Amino acid sequence: MRSCATSLYGSRFMIRLAKFRYALLALFTLSVALQSPVDASVSTFGTGLNQFEMTFVEIGNPGNDADPRRYGTPQGSVAYAYQLGKYEVSRDMITKYNANFGTNNGQAIDMGSMWRYGGTRDAMPATEVSWNEAARFVNWLNTSQGYQAAYNFTTSGVNDNIALWSPDQAWQQGGENLFRHKDAHYWLPSMDEWYKAAYYDPSSGNYFEYPTASNTAPVGVASGDGTGTNGNNEAVFFQYWDSGPADITQAGGLSAYGIMGMGGNVWEWDETTSDLNNDYAGNTRGVRGGYWNSSSFDLRSSTYRISGSAHSGGLNIGFRVASLSDSVNVVPEPGSVLVWGLLGLAGVFVGRKWLRK
Repeated sequence: MRSCATSLYGSRFMIRLAKFRYALLALFTLSVALQSPVDASVSTFGTGLNQFEMTFVEIGNPGNDADPRRYGTPQGSVAYAYQLGKYEVSRDMITKYNANFGTNNGQAIDMGSMWRYGGTRDAMPATEVSWNEAARFVNWLNTSQGYQAAYNFTTSGVNDNIALWSPDQAWQQGGENLFRHKDAHYWLPSMDEWYKAAYYDPSSGNYFEYPTASNTAPVGVASGDGTGTNGNNEAVFFQYWDSGPADITQAGGLSAYGIMGMGGNVWEWDETTSDLNNDYAGNTRGVRGGYWNSSSFDLRSSTYRISGSAHSGGLNIGFRVASLSDSVNVVPEPGSVLVWGLLGLAGVFVGRKWLRK
């Protein structure tokens, strides 16, 4: 009788074990279905009423090839993963930077009034900010979080030029960059970082002609987020000068990586000098992407970037911020938390049934 009972118990155990395995397989399949790549995260800056958030999107595929279609210097190859702001820096962010740091430290950034160009709104991109002022803002993002400043300012004027870092302090990933400190967590995107985030297609390894994940010119709109009747292939361009830019979260369709407004809305500063060397702070800096009054020509990857003085801004020039891949805390998506919680409960449930035997 003991042998029969033992055999019966063993059979029941094996049946329950098989059911548990099937349950695990089903839940694992559900987990895969529910999860999507966790490729965006949020950082918070400032204090109290002057806090603001920035959303960063992961730009992976390190070591990708440069765009072979480019005339002259190929662009878009980046040796490392990084993150880029999903949206342009807004007027509200600059206003809160001033309240947190700039005003009390003699480094307030003065944005131009947009009352004649669609009205001055907090959610508009911050414009008429010089490259030097944008670098001051980025330095504060770093130091306010306990990180190393990206740019070497040796004088106190908000619009003064930077100094070069020494080679042992300078950024070395993908080549020496004497403008950027090697330990910075936030910085202005380089020419290649900007170009890759705008035009590279991570699924094919090729480059799109437009920063809306398309080789066809987007539809020009006054505002939109890529979910309307035009689909993703829309951008804020070919608008009247008086209309001004759209708010940063309504700046058109997304690039293949999920970055908004890299074509149109406002031109954007990049970190790289016009001669591509970053070895003299007095050189002009690159500006790319077109603005709300541009034609589609300015949005194309094949269009050569323009440049501007690091001291000068423009009512149609803004910027966005890049970051290290691990500079923000990524929170697991709800789907993965739910599924792995169910897996744990399944284990407890089956385990208790075994224990009762």
